[in-house]
Amino acid sequence: MGNSYAGQLKTTRFEEVLHSSIEASLRSSSLVPRPVFSQLYLEAEQQFSALEGGSRVDNEEEEEEGEGGLEPTCPPNPYQMHPPPEGCCTTDGFCQAGKDLRLVSISNEPVDVPAGFLLVGAKSPSLPDHLLVCAVDKRFLPDDNGHNALLGFSGNCVGCGKKGFCYFTEFSNHINLKLTTQPKKQKHLKCYLVRNAQGALTKGPLICWRGSEFRGRPTTAGPCSRSLFPPLDSSGPLAAFSSEPTPGTNASTPLGAPPAGPASDHPSLTAATSPAVFNGQDSPKRQQPVRSKLSAGPRPSALGIFSNSGPPKKRHKGWSPESPPAADGGHAQGGGNRAKYESSGMSCVPQVGSVGPASVTFPVVASGEPVSVPDNLLKICKAKPVIFKGHGNFPYLCGNLNDVVVSPLLYACYQNSQSISRAYEQYGASAIQPISEEMQLLLTVYYLVQLAADQVPLMEDLEQIFLRSWRESHLTEIRQYQQAPQQPFPPAPSAVAPVTSAQLPWLAGLAASSCNDSVHIIECTYSLAEGLSEMFRLLIEGKLAKTNYVVIICACRNAAIDSCIAVTGKYQARILSESLLTPAEYQKEVSYELVTGKVDSLGAFFSTLCPEGDIDILLDKFHQENQGHISSSLTAPVTKSASPDVGGAPACTSDTQSLDLGSFEKVDFLICIPPSEVTYQQTLFHVWHSGVLLELGLDKEHVTKQRVEQYVLKLDAEAQTKFKSFLQNSFQNPHTLFVLIHDHAHWDLVSSAVHNLYSQSDPSVGLVDRLLNCREVKEAPNIVTLHVTSFPYALQTQHTLVSPYNEIHWPAAYGNGADLYPENKKYFGLSEFIESTLSGHSLPLLRYDSSFEAMVTALGKRFPRLHSAVIRTFVLVQHYAAAMMAVSGLPRMKNYTSVETLEITQNLINSPRQCPCGHGLMVLLRVPCSPLAAVAYERLAHVRARLALEQHFEIILGDPSSGITVGKHFVKQLKMWQNIEDAEWRPQTYLELEGLPCILIFSGMDPHGESLPRSLRYCDLRLINSSCLVRTALEQELGLAAYFVSSEGPLEKGPRNEGLESDAEKPSSTDNEDEEPCVCFETGSTSEKRSPVKRERSRSRDSASSCRSSKASSSALCGETSAQPGGPVQGEQTRSPQPCGPPEEGRGPGDKQRLRASQGPPAVISRHSPGLAPQPDSSLKTGQRSVQVSVTSSSQLSSGSSSSPAAPAARTRALQAAQCAMSKACQQPPVVFLPKLVHDMVTSTDSSGLPKAASLLPSHSVMWASSFRPLLSKTMTSTEQSLYYRQWTVPRPSHMDYSNRAEGRVDGFHPRRLLLSGPPQIGKTGAYLQFLSVLSRMLIRLTEVDVYDEEEINSHLGEESDWQYLQLSDPWPDLELFKKLPFDYIIHDPKYEDASLVCSHHQSIKREDRAPSRKPDDLYVRRQTARMRLSKYAAYNTYHHCEHCHQYMGFHPRYQLYESTLHAFAFSYSMLGEEVQLHFIIPKSKEHHFVFSQPGGQLESMRLPLVTDKSHEYIKSPTFTPTTGRHEHGLFNLYHAMDGASHLHVLVVKEYEMPIYKKYWPNHIMLVLPSTFNSAGVGAAHFLIKELSYHNLELERNRQEELGIKPQDIWPFIVISDDSCVMWNVVDVDGGGERSREFSWSERNVSLKHIMQHIEAAPNITHYALIGMRKWSSKTGSREVRPPFSRCHVHDFIVLNVDLTQNVQYNQNRFLCDDVDFNLRVHSAGLLLCRFNRFSVMKKQIVVGGHRSFHITSKVSDNPVAIVPAQYICAPDSKHTFLAAPAQLLLEKFLQHHSHRFFPLSLKNHGHPVLSVDCYLNLGSQISVCYVSSRPHSLNISCSDFMFSGLLLYLCDSFVGASFLKKFHFLKGATLCVICQDRNSLRQTVVRLELEDQWQFRLRDEFQTANAKEDRPLFFLTGRHI
Repeated sequence: MGNSYAGQLKTTRFEEVLHSSIEASLRSSSLVPRPVFSQLYLEAEQQFSALEGGSRVDNEEEEEEGEGGLEPTCPPNPYQMHPPPEGCCTTDGFCQAGKDLRLVSISNEPVDVPAGFLLVGAKSPSLPDHLLVCAVDKRFLPDDNGHNALLGFSGNCVGCGKKGFCYFTEFSNHINLKLTTQPKKQKHLKCYLVRNAQGALTKGPLICWRGSEFRGRPTTAGPCSRSLFPPLDSSGPLAAFSSEPTPGTNASTPLGAPPAGPASDHPSLTAATSPAVFNGQDSPKRQQPVRSKLSAGPRPSALGIFSNSGPPKKRHKGWSPESPPAADGGHAQGGGNRAKYESSGMSCVPQVGSVGPASVTFPVVASGEPVSVPDNLLKICKAKPVIFKGHGNFPYLCGNLNDVVVSPLLYACYQNSQSISRAYEQYGASAIQPISEEMQLLLTVYYLVQLAADQVPLMEDLEQIFLRSWRESHLTEIRQYQQAPQQPFPPAPSAVAPVTSAQLPWLAGLAASSCNDSVHIIECTYSLAEGLSEMFRLLIEGKLAKTNYVVIICACRNAAIDSCIAVTGKYQARILSESLLTPAEYQKEVSYELVTGKVDSLGAFFSTLCPEGDIDILLDKFHQENQGHISSSLTAPVTKSASPDVGGAPACTSDTQSLDLGSFEKVDFLICIPPSEVTYQQTLFHVWHSGVLLELGLDKEHVTKQRVEQYVLKLDAEAQTKFKSFLQNSFQNPHTLFVLIHDHAHWDLVSSAVHNLYSQSDPSVGLVDRLLNCREVKEAPNIVTLHVTSFPYALQTQHTLVSPYNEIHWPAAYGNGADLYPENKKYFGLSEFIESTLSGHSLPLLRYDSSFEAMVTALGKRFPRLHSAVIRTFVLVQHYAAAMMAVSGLPRMKNYTSVETLEITQNLINSPRQCPCGHGLMVLLRVPCSPLAAVAYERLAHVRARLALEQHFEIILGDPSSGITVGKHFVKQLKMWQNIEDAEWRPQTYLELEGLPCILIFSGMDPHGESLPRSLRYCDLRLINSSCLVRTALEQELGLAAYFVSSEGPLEKGPRNEGLESDAEKPSSTDNEDEEPCVCFETGSTSEKRSPVKRERSRSRDSASSCRSSKASSSALCGETSAQPGGPVQGEQTRSPQPCGPPEEGRGPGDKQRLRASQGPPAVISRHSPGLAPQPDSSLKTGQRSVQVSVTSSSQLSSGSSSSPAAPAARTRALQAAQCAMSKACQQPPVVFLPKLVHDMVTSTDSSGLPKAASLLPSHSVMWASSFRPLLSKTMTSTEQSLYYRQWTVPRPSHMDYSNRAEGRVDGFHPRRLLLSGPPQIGKTGAYLQFLSVLSRMLIRLTEVDVYDEEEINSHLGEESDWQYLQLSDPWPDLELFKKLPFDYIIHDPKYEDASLVCSHHQSIKREDRAPSRKPDDLYVRRQTARMRLSKYAAYNTYHHCEHCHQYMGFHPRYQLYESTLHAFAFSYSMLGEEVQLHFIIPKSKEHHFVFSQPGGQLESMRLPLVTDKSHEYIKSPTFTPTTGRHEHGLFNLYHAMDGASHLHVLVVKEYEMPIYKKYWPNHIMLVLPSTFNSAGVGAAHFLIKELSYHNLELERNRQEELGIKPQDIWPFIVISDDSCVMWNVVDVDGGGERSREFSWSERNVSLKHIMQHIEAAPNITHYALIGMRKWSSKTGSREVRPPFSRCHVHDFIVLNVDLTQNVQYNQNRFLCDDVDFNLRVHSAGLLLCRFNRFSVMKKQIVVGGHRSFHITSKVSDNPVAIVPAQYICAPDSKHTFLAAPAQLLLEKFLQHHSHRFFPLSLKNHGHPVLSVDCYLNLGSQISVCYVSSRPHSLNISCSDFMFSGLLLYLCDSFVGASFLKKFHFLKGATLCVICQDRNSLRQTVVRLELEDQWQFRLRDEFQTANAKEDRPLFFLTGRHI
């Protein structure tokens, strides 16, 4: 169809739409004519867009505006033009016939213009500076108003004269426009051409294509259109569009329309201080936006900014809001500012819960005459109409303004729904239009039409309808964006037919015609004022009696639509008007009605209802008749119960660097709670009995209640003083971690800024913000704030301070496989209550009272001026009064109450009579408004008194500000039940009312965390504010009924509903309490005095049933009776309860689960477990008593009657057994009565099964970020819900997080904020108290470390030498004396307990007694450790962070992680046969330790100090730490150990581990070993460290020699330290004289700096080759430290002189014992080894890495079969399984475990050791070795008196000759083992050493390590001495 529909529809009236539609249908060239009414259809015409092809862009409204207009926002798609005919002209500016069309060329030439044609200028993209002249039929051009252009085109070429072009495509080809986009007349025909005075053609006025000039008033351009409390600048959190005019747009202003001036000088109202005005009558007058006379302001489009009214085929989906097409500057700015003004006006509409005047204060822009509200409107209508402002202008109201309410909520809803969703912006979806105003209004009408008579409209519903409509109409594009996000500018698709303003009233009327007049449409001609006047007239005349909603629409021809919706239904208007009141206003209104006596009329009405006269008269009459005949049935003696239990703790610790747990020594805390006396006492009790104060060390043995009060802060007027002392305490104790627990954290989120405005009214407003968010708390590094709440939604906004990683949703669905809760309890929360309404219960647990609702509705109409809360309260109290009378003997009064109330009252009064103990049930009557609660209390108490029921049940007024008052009679009852002897005792918490028959009138606008006892049977919420439709308020009220039921109970439940609550992650059968229900027990001993129970008590016993499955149910119970002596008998008695208790496990109350006690928090109390510590019993009593459970059921009468001696006869007991209220209460949750509105809201679900209440606004203090948000999903976990709210909600300005503009950025989160959330009554209090205990234990554990604590071995061996170093007080060894000391060959280090003993001539020859003293040769014997507290001089691993060593660790802004350089360093070494290439990784901060050829150049050497340097500021010796597998756990942070002194520390790592070490230790120098050493052992690292250090010493000597320094003055020492050295100690000796027998000493921790500087300062230090120290042991005696120095083996931490030991090497092949081997080599070379006995090193037990990282596995199979050491060697050429391990490791491991196979004579034969030449190999603890060196001039022990039992030759070199071996004597049958690299060298060695002379060899005595050939196995040859 090409271009035939390129024109646009220019009509607004319905007839014109019809006309154009018919015309388009007739002009269609397709075979199938278009439907005539196509433009009236609301459905998307997707088939047309499919036919047209989605890739084409219809840009007719996106043309460049005027000469300086904007370019289109998207690059156009290439348009395929037909190729021009052969041989025609294609020059720009000329037609295909070659004639010039440019205006400059033909402006003075005569042009033939046929009649009805006009000359117009066309724009060619290739000639931007020229206009082309065309003649066009004026019928196809618009009139001055932009209307009435026919679709299509008709034009002539003025160049060649060709006529009759019917398609603009064809015409554009002819005049060579060369377009790259679809040709459109609107885009390319720019202006009319007119003759000037000289007769020349010139450019005339622009062609007024509809939409090109004025795109409609930009109503959505207000910068804060999404927010109800917008900031006044355009930096609002979600500014959708800019309201600034587009640059360069005034060029398109039509003639006669001067640009309007900026409208920014109009006054704006600020959010918090705007005056409270009704209906905007006091709002400042302001001018209308200037509108052009010429174009009269077109109506708004579907986008609200752009016009869109072409035929469906050509409709467009929208433009980029970032650069709106140009409009008249004045209009853009005026309209934008108007929208801004209006939306800022909304800021004075406080939502319920926010602070401020009433919501009826919307300042509106008036239009025309004010509308007068009739005087007697309320009287006539019986309700105040609520008028919701919709689109456009709203008139002033005057007159009787008290009888109407005006609200901007609908306006805000419309505005929000027009903002483009952020979700689609990421796809570049700027071309998608929002929903049009007309469609919004039409959908609103549809919504109102389908509402039932008892339903109330909800803004959330409307927003979802808009969202669904928008999504459905743009489904194609949304999918397109989602599938192809890679296109930067996706094509703008074609659009749906919009509703025009002309069609709107007709379609709205059509929609409303089916609703039996419940929705009435009023259409106005000029303004809304006439419609409002009409509505008021109809109301007064009573013609709207059946009408609930009046929709007023003003859609005049030249203006945008104006609309408003009035709610006139009495029920709906009442609820909506009351919902607009804030809680403060609500209370004020009710108090006013009570004080002024307005309610008296209600009382008078009630008195007329009873035909026998006034109820009070009946009561008096009844009282007189029955006086003296009332006897109390509550005298049965009662017993008590107990219930300690156990729960789980959250693993919640902040892992940020900002909180270094290692720097704290203890934990302190403060719990902040709302100002409720009951909650305060409850929390005190929990803390007192949790034992947490003792565990944290905050108190000694006996904790007094006064002491506990210091840790609980009630947030009232006195709170500031206590909080200041807390802050001061935290400031004075920087090493104590203070946990600030903010319990019930969703309460009072008002910002302190709001408090400053309203401080006069309520000093507690904003208190939480002033205290918990003060600068001191935020900045204190030792305060962690833990918010605890069941309703965390208000703390999960875009501005939240809590990181999502610091949220703990508890209980989590995963718990290390262990259930958090006891097996016989099931948590029953909101989702289970909802489930009960669906799962076919005979009576659901959530109910509403229809007769009560009907009466309230009727009275509401009768008393329109009374608040419905007043009416509801009076009706309910009347019902209770009548029910009491009916139960007490006035049965006729049943007619004046409801069935539900009668049931409650009957059970309340009768329950104590049915229980032998007198237990009753609790009825919770929730009356949020305190004045009404007082009225209800007085009235019910009066009725009870007249009926003489004072002894039957108590009525308690529960007010947050005061404690509980209970009558003496009932206090006595409670004390008897709970065995309390304290005469002064009074119940202080509701939990202590367990079993008391009572009505608890619970007042206060919000519950404050009060827990209720298990005897709660009815939760009467019929009086809750039914307009409180936000999720938090709703769940908070329903949370009062949350309950733990016994899973054995008779409750039958279907599968759980996962939906609504934050318990979506909780396991289905868990709870965190183990308490006994309130079973009637007979006490076997008198009660102990009330005192706190220690935590351990709950863990003192175990029980057979403690490991039962948590899924235990009534069906499983039968098989478990043996574990439950108190349970019912098997068979049909399974469900029969005990006389006064449920069939629960029958252990004594102290006999609770021990199993989980080790992993969960202390035991918990109460019916719904506030999660506390070993609680006493459920009646809050302490002490462990010996309790005997009475086992009774209907078949066990004898034991039943014995359990309560004073009870009635056994028969009566049996009948009543099943009737105990407390027994029932433990098995089923309470029944909840709700207002019908709330009931319907809670029980209805959306299509996905999600309860509707979950999609409500989460809290009063937040608002939705956008209407275009996805719905919550039924399957969302708590974590996903949190992320949802974090994305889609923003705090209101009154919210304390409002100023935190983080919007999800990590830096906006406070690093020390945590949030613990869990369902109501699940046990969060116990969880956070347990968290404190865990945290405390964790801190202690973090400051402790397990160090090896073993005594030195072999200390009893050897004779006392004559030579000892006796100068006990010498600080350093005397060189001459020291040289005389003999070397002690024996190894004393306990880690070598299973190593071979090294023999020396000092040892006694009788050594056979050595073996029994050894441990059995068990590889896995656990070494002894001791737990030590870390000192301030400890070395740390990567988990330590503190502010002191951040820079040292590299966590410093100056040192970025990547700021290190790699340097190669090569040196040659003959033994390796090649040049060794090492790599240094040197951080920038450490480059000063090295010498480079030039800055950044070649590494030349590592700087070494001079021997003569005496500085105390640094350590002279470089420290090398070889490490593997310990990147996290190695102790490389020596900052504190070195006491901050400068030192050089090098980590020696394997090449493959370098990246991970570099990641964890970015500021450490790394020495990377060559890749050939990747599988080598520690010997290779030691070897390379030493060789590198000597090479470096030579380089430094050469370098500094040039500076005049002698070579011997360069410091030759290095330190080689293990990676597990954690602390260092020094022994202080108090000798009392040189040779005194009294030798006392003490050991203390010192810094490594102290030790190193002491050693480095030793005189003659360069004469020592190796210096070391003792390994610490708690068992060290004076024997070890008496001599200050020893000449013996040194290990673990050595100071090595690389100069002296130049010719002594470590064995690079060794894995084990390489330090012993090296020590023996150094000594045999005649060098001195000195151990400082007064210094010791502590070695931490690290269970990962080190030599443990070598795993010996089979090389072929993947099967991880354990391979025993015997398999490490095999015969050569055998088919043995080869192993994947180095040959040297296999050799060493084999010899350690199986060397007796080679040296059978040597086993336990310590007098005849094995001779080991030039090496020490561990042959196991039962074989001794004698080490000799073959080197000339080496020091060896005298071997002349030894007969050796074996000879070990390991890789012997040329120094070992035949003559050397002939010096030694061997036993007959002694064995030889020769080890060589290959079989060839094995034979050569045998020949060279002439071994066959003395040793006999056999072929089968040859072995090899179990390596493949390519792994170079080692070969052995064994022989026997002849």
